[in-house]
Amino acid sequence: MAQLFVVQGEQLGHRFELSGAKAVIGRETGCDIRIKDPEISRRHLEIRREGGQFKLIDLGSANGTLVNGVSVRETWLRRGDRIQLGQTQIMFQDDAVIRSSDAGLERVRIVGADSGEDKSAIVQTLPAMADIAQLFAGSPPPHWLQERLASLDVIYQASREISLVTNPDELLPRILELVFDAIGADRGSVLLIDSKGLIEPRAVRCRGAAQKGERLHISHSIVEHVLHQRQGVICADTLGDSRFSDAPSVMQLGIREAICVPLQGRHSILGVIYADHRSPQEAGEEPSNLPPRRFSQDHLALMVAIGHQAGLALENSSLYQEKLDAERLAAIGQTITIVSHHIKNVLQGLKGGSSLIQTGLDSGDLNLTRRGQSILERNLGRVYDLVLDMLSYAKSREPLREEVKLAELITDLVDLMRPRAESHGLRLEISDIAPDLICWIDEEGIHRAILNLITNALDALAGHEGGFVKVETNYDEVEDLLTIKVSDNGPGIAEEDLATLFELFASSKGSKGTGLGLPVSDKIVREHGGQIVVDSKFGLGTSFTIEIPHVKPPVVSHGLGRISGEATLTGSSIHRTSAIHESNSTKPDDSKSSR
Repeated sequence: MAQLFVVQGEQLGHRFELSGAKAVIGRETGCDIRIKDPEISRRHLEIRREGGQFKLIDLGSANGTLVNGVSVRETWLRRGDRIQLGQTQIMFQDDAVIRSSDAGLERVRIVGADSGEDKSAIVQTLPAMADIAQLFAGSPPPHWLQERLASLDVIYQASREISLVTNPDELLPRILELVFDAIGADRGSVLLIDSKGLIEPRAVRCRGAAQKGERLHISHSIVEHVLHQRQGVICADTLGDSRFSDAPSVMQLGIREAICVPLQGRHSILGVIYADHRSPQEAGEEPSNLPPRRFSQDHLALMVAIGHQAGLALENSSLYQEKLDAERLAAIGQTITIVSHHIKNVLQGLKGGSSLIQTGLDSGDLNLTRRGQSILERNLGRVYDLVLDMLSYAKSREPLREEVKLAELITDLVDLMRPRAESHGLRLEISDIAPDLICWIDEEGIHRAILNLITNALDALAGHEGGFVKVETNYDEVEDLLTIKVSDNGPGIAEEDLATLFELFASSKGSKGTGLGLPVSDKIVREHGGQIVVDSKFGLGTSFTIEIPHVKPPVVSHGLGRISGEATLTGSSIHRTSAIHESNSTKPDDSKSSR
């Protein structure tokens, strides 16, 4: 069905269907289509359907009718024609529209170049976001097109820029910047409706420096009209506007040039955007014979469009914050549940250990007392590791880099984990590391990351006869890349578990694991700008490789001389392994984190 779509004017966005043989358009009540515009005649024009076409006939209107900028008395209408009557502009859309119910997707066929059916040829191109003047051989586009493109560009910029801002405190000032760019206002403010239904200013902006004692007085009656009528208004010489002439605040303020539009969300009005021009007296200017600056219908149309985009952006911002809050509460709840479960297990262990100690003391059985003491120490270590991993994961910080001898770091780790490995009948192997290999890393952080990987490997080998864990290192001087590989010959990781390997609290160890070890290691390595690469074959073993770039110590200047870190990085990894065993090992050290 043919339609008329209001693209400019007080009824912006309204659609009128041309269902009959003719339709009279004007501002009187008896017209088929009534337009609220004081500059059009009571019976302004008529549109007749003749066959499959529509003819526009001006009915002797006082101010005339323009079609696509040309004054007409009678003309045939085509799809896309713009009809100007008074301050209102209407777009004609005929009924030659393909309905989705009549045209299924099976009607679309892509013709290949080799089929011989493709007769198309490219005759002109224009890159995306290019200057449209290229279409006119370097000449500027027609004036009417320039105006349309300028309006579209402002709306596009508003939609693109404010849709990317999720913080309301940043969004509101950005909205005012767009308003100033679009309509050249001197002052502006965004007013939002609070939880009690009251309107309050949330952002304000002034062009240039504010004058001493300058205040932005906003008429309550204008704001109320915009909120209740859900329409933007131009308040040019409001004392002569019948809608506001009786409003006390307008009479008192005497506003002469202002514009106010609603912040329209999807289902409700969130507030208003208000902007005005300073009077010469407010701006501290001398009286001038130049005509005052005025807001036009184009300005109003742009402001209404920006108001709608801003309203949607504000709603999206609120939804985003609510989503973050919900996710944060869910994460807190999940964390409390899982940590409480681990602490409960530890407390049970502590209770059992203390009970054995008490029984041993009462009966004088030292072996029983030692067993209780061992259980207490093991569970205290579990609490310590749990708290340490939680602090490491929650704390966001830059790595505290320093020059670290890699051989000493790896040797300390192996010595720490040796008793535990041998208590389970496992071998812990380490590649030879050049003693002069010095790296620029956070020693404590990398120590923690590697410790978690070794602990996980030993846990994976529990009950696995002939199991071994190997720690290998390599430094590529050309790429300035350090790699530390921890591998085992255990059962491997199931394919379905690989995707969630580094997720918080995702553990395959049941009550033995916290699900924090790998996330903590991954976080530490990422803070160094690196990554952890996993390679696992189910039933054959797993390897975790830490890759850290840019570990060459920086060049340090001392007076006239220079000490370069390059001289210290001469070592390379020798892939010769030596088994590490000690027969006189003591009980295992349970300082660990879990995969």
